[in-house]
Amino acid sequence: MSHLALIARGGHLPVITPGLMGIGFILVGWFVNPLFGIAPTMGILMLMISAFFANFWRDPDRPIPKDKGIVVSPADGHVMFVKRERATGRRPSKDELGNVEEDEHTGTWFPESCEEPLKFSTEQRFEAVPEGDESDDDVWRIAVFMSPLDVHVNRSPIEGKITRMEHRTGKGMRRGPFLPAFRKESEYNERVRTLFERVDGLIVEVMQISGALARTIIPWKGEGDDLRRGERFGMIRLGSRVDVRVPASKFTPCVIGAEEGRADYPKGEFVKAGSSILYRGVDGE
Repeated sequence: MSHLALIARGGHLPVITPGLMGIGFILVGWFVNPLFGIAPTMGILMLMISAFFANFWRDPDRPIPKDKGIVVSPADGHVMFVKRERATGRRPSKDELGNVEEDEHTGTWFPESCEEPLKFSTEQRFEAVPEGDESDDDVWRIAVFMSPLDVHVNRSPIEGKITRMEHRTGKGMRRGPFLPAFRKESEYNERVRTLFERVDGLIVEVMQISGALARTIIPWKGEGDDLRRGERFGMIRLGSRVDVRVPASKFTPCVIGAEEGRADYPKGEFVKAGSSILYRGVDGE
């Protein structure tokens, strides 16, 4: 993907159009008629809008770490939390609809995890693992909150193939819900769930979650595409959230979440897409 002045795909028109309009208004006000100050005022306003869009659609190049056995952040933002979780349910197949649990916020669940929970074959329901009750079927989840001022381009956490990409909304909804992304409950907002599979079979689940303002998730890649570690695969417009799950038996988290309550990281550690390491392999592989 080519980049003009480090602007993400789809951002050139919103940046260039108000910029040219602003220059035009200023030139009219300077050389023709200021129209009682309206022309230069509109020119400045258009240039400010262009600068806002340039900041929002910015897409800087990033150094991608080459360490073995790591998972890099797919998003820019502050780490909301780091949790060890276990699957307690999954989305039901047609044959399982007679034995399901209903939740007004999260929808319909079959009360058993997938046969191979770490394959992430469908969306699963997770709950925190009590200390001392860990198992090899647990996952680590890191949630990254993207504010409206952060870079909104998302990057692949590992080198691998996209084996699954699915769009989900709230129960019975065509769009939404759109809770503020910094709330825990926002994990069931409108979202795009993507699975990245490494050549050795490792699967990393990435969930792009819309927020109260961010209502458009834009994939640039699709199922079957091979990506390099740190390669761009999409973006979310305005404030939002990205969750990353990996097998807990294979990785150790490397970042600090806001829920830890550390005074030096009150909002959680800040991470950068493609550059910051979220997880390291327990055996270096």
